[in-house]
Amino acid sequence: MKILNRHVGRTILRHTMMSMAVLLVLFAVIEFIEEIGNDEYSFSQVSLLVLLSVPRMVYELFPMAALLGTTVGLSVLAVDSELVVMRATGMSIAGITMAALRMGTLFVIAAMLIGEFVTPVTERQAQRVRAGALQQDIQQKRDFGLWIRDAQTFVNIGEVLPDLTLLGIRIFTFDDERRLRSMVAAGEGVYVDDHWRISDVRQTRIGPEGHVEATSAESDRWQTRVTPRVLSVFLVRPEQLSFWQVRHYIRHLAANQQQTEPFELAYWGKLMLPLSTALMVLLAIPFVFVNIRSGGVGRSLFIGIMLGLGFYAVNQGFGYVVLANGISPFLGATVPVAGFLLLAMVMMRRIG
Repeated sequence: MKILNRHVGRTILRHTMMSMAVLLVLFAVIEFIEEIGNDEYSFSQVSLLVLLSVPRMVYELFPMAALLGTTVGLSVLAVDSELVVMRATGMSIAGITMAALRMGTLFVIAAMLIGEFVTPVTERQAQRVRAGALQQDIQQKRDFGLWIRDAQTFVNIGEVLPDLTLLGIRIFTFDDERRLRSMVAAGEGVYVDDHWRISDVRQTRIGPEGHVEATSAESDRWQTRVTPRVLSVFLVRPEQLSFWQVRHYIRHLAANQQQTEPFELAYWGKLMLPLSTALMVLLAIPFVFVNIRSGGVGRSLFIGIMLGLGFYAVNQGFGYVVLANGISPFLGATVPVAGFLLLAMVMMRRIG
């Protein structure tokens, strides 16, 4: 029986990887076409952006690939009459289901590792590529914030919030001989018309003879080429963060009275992803067996493709509906999964 379990698992794994490859090519081409329309990006930059987006695509497509891979894998076994032989040797539908779910567990672990450790890194690299396309001298390090050079001025920004409000601003101005002439520290900055309005300002000026003058003000005007358009490439997006980073950022946004719903939706979505992947493996099994009985194995492939695309579309689209209508992000992440879980349970009862 262990040999049969391994055979079922290897078949599902092989076809899931094939399905993932096909989906990646399809979605990568779509993203390439979208990015190439931006005149600010060169062909090499667009190619690099798409390459850096692959881990995120893999993470998002795992449930669909698991469904298609399981459907195709079991259908191949059915076409070759291997499922019939397995049943004849005493392997029940429950046993086949458990063999598939064990492989689904590996998919879940792989998806979580990619989402937690690979995607955040590649998305940050993609931000740097976009900054390079804008021809800005920008560096970003997680421990030291965002560094930007504007002529003879160097700017350090602690954090860029979702509405492009700046926190923890420090502005260092040098002369032509690279000597520090002034330093400005501000708690917050908001872009108004064509300039930044900074608040809680503390300024230190250094004269030619080394004389130091310190002043402070509740607010001041900061005129610079560092516009929201430049900073938008470093805007924190939920999909580029790990699960724990999303959780921490929600608390940070709440403390700063910022909108948290997109990040809450990403938070619950990351919690639902393991269940979604396992659910797609489970959902494929009844459709394959139902169509075997009705003599339409090829039909199961079409249904699997439609279900995979349907789940992806519903899962993505329902989140936007939730955000637009002020519905709880928890419902936005769980309702699609619950609906497909109910469908899987009904279908499993039909073959039980």
